[in-house]
Amino acid sequence: MNSQLADVTQRIIERSKATRQAYLDKIEHARHEGPHRGVLSCGNLAHGFAACAPEDKSDLRSMTKANVAIVSSYNDMLSAHQPYESYPAIIKDAIRQVGSVAQFAGGVPAMCDGVTQGRPGMDLSLMSRDVIAQSAAIALSHNMFDAAMMLGICDKIVPGLLMGALAFGHLPTVFVPAGPMPSGLPNKEKARVRQAFAEGKVGREELLEAESQSYHSAGTCTFYGTANSNQLVVEMMGLHLPGSSFVNPGTELREALTRAAAVQATRLTDLGDNYTPIGHIVDAKAIVNGLVGLLATGGSTNHTMHLIAVARAAGYIVNWDDFSDISNAVPLLTRIYPNGSADINHFVAAGGMALLFRQLLDAGLLHEDVRTICGEGLSRYTKEPQLQDGELVWKDGPVESYDKEVLTSVETPFKPDGGLSVLKGNLGRAVIKTSALRTPHVHIKAPAVVFEDQFELDEAFRSGRLNKDCIVVVRFQGPSAIGMPELHRLTPPLGVLQDRGHKVALVTDGRMSGASGKVPAAIHVTPEAYNGGLLAKVQEGDIIELNTQTGELTLCVEESELENREPKEATLLHHQKGMGRELFAGTRAVLTGAEEGACSLFFTQEQAK
Repeated sequence: MNSQLADVTQRIIERSKATRQAYLDKIEHARHEGPHRGVLSCGNLAHGFAACAPEDKSDLRSMTKANVAIVSSYNDMLSAHQPYESYPAIIKDAIRQVGSVAQFAGGVPAMCDGVTQGRPGMDLSLMSRDVIAQSAAIALSHNMFDAAMMLGICDKIVPGLLMGALAFGHLPTVFVPAGPMPSGLPNKEKARVRQAFAEGKVGREELLEAESQSYHSAGTCTFYGTANSNQLVVEMMGLHLPGSSFVNPGTELREALTRAAAVQATRLTDLGDNYTPIGHIVDAKAIVNGLVGLLATGGSTNHTMHLIAVARAAGYIVNWDDFSDISNAVPLLTRIYPNGSADINHFVAAGGMALLFRQLLDAGLLHEDVRTICGEGLSRYTKEPQLQDGELVWKDGPVESYDKEVLTSVETPFKPDGGLSVLKGNLGRAVIKTSALRTPHVHIKAPAVVFEDQFELDEAFRSGRLNKDCIVVVRFQGPSAIGMPELHRLTPPLGVLQDRGHKVALVTDGRMSGASGKVPAAIHVTPEAYNGGLLAKVQEGDIIELNTQTGELTLCVEESELENREPKEATLLHHQKGMGRELFAGTRAVLTGAEEGACSLFFTQEQAK
């Protein structure tokens, strides 16, 4: 095992001894208290199976057959989640054929950042993760279940489902993907049209046509944003069947994998000899494996919050220094948009997950000695699923890449590190994704152009105010201020400025997520401006220095002057009312900072003590 990764794993274990032990004690207690339906009263149990078929009622009364909960994020508005419409029937049939029962336990909300991008609904996006975790907990709260299946793919949905599942860590839990849509308009062309629209060179009709050709059918969006990062990380943690993350929806192989996942869930329950609860699978080694996979592929920066919150749900304390040190130890092995021009289907064709696992395992960059939903050891994930005479089989995956421009080897990486760095200085701490930048390192020292709202930048861009070397500051975008929306609308105009030869960068307490691209962006700045961060004192024209080589993020203003400055007061009412945002005032009030997971569920009780 790589010594640096071993060291990071050990320090996570050491700092988390008390919290992890408390978690294990909790789920062991829950194991003995349930999920035995026998502890329910006759009235409880009768309610629980009242709508079941007679055969299922008989099985549930017997207390010897497994009952598997289905928790789904299906809706028609997310292309990635629309295929889940048919999954409950498929899962119930597969489980019935092996003599057990499945019940649809509950649905969770699932919003699409692609739809809400730049709109008021985006202010609810990050907070929806905690709502999803709570919704999953409600679905599992009836003490009727011996195992669970989680159906989710995108952005906040998988982290939320993970957090909810880990609250019921005594239950074996299998995550079930639905797969990416087939490739559409090449990502490079989509990005070109977006920039052309920002410059006024094409109209809305041309832009809509390009977007419609990119996002064109059922399935996950094909660029390597948070949705596909979720799938890769969950498989790296051993919670998917091997090779199941990126099989296209509507195919025979996809349905066979769904059926196999359902059957596998029945094999892991406490009713048999192979009890494998999710709380035991998600340990420090599994978390580090997830981080390695994320960083080796240049995945979503959203996980600098999500994986911290997920780890905390399992009793582990992870911070950005852990991300940075793992990034330094792990080479960049993929070029998938926005880190390249390929999409996730090209990654699969080049060798996909089986080859990625093989490369990382052979180089000692993954913990092999872990538990997964398929048993002990991660090496089985070097195999890939195939249909042979109508039967699902796993065969050895490729040993080398079929397209080394998309998926390369540890010996010849695209970059020697994973492309995620921590910046720190008097402005606070931030993360920056460097894997998609044009150069390995960035050093910009330029005057600040300050905005209180992302929408103000459009007018400044059109007026020519940004036609210079500058560092764009967009503040009051953090969790406590307005819920930390993504700021992707900033990417096209800043990209245009960069193409014109200007040195530009972004500094914000908001998010850019998995689509962070060629523009240097110091994001998730903490403490956020709303909670006393120095960002609130930055003035137009102040010099800011951003240096990825030294890790600096500095406001170059004398300390004596900063002490005498009054922080800018935020005007946020228009971000806190309407579109349901007023309902989340209480959530915003207790959200932790970005480095603590921007979470309302696990930290507030500790802070209150």
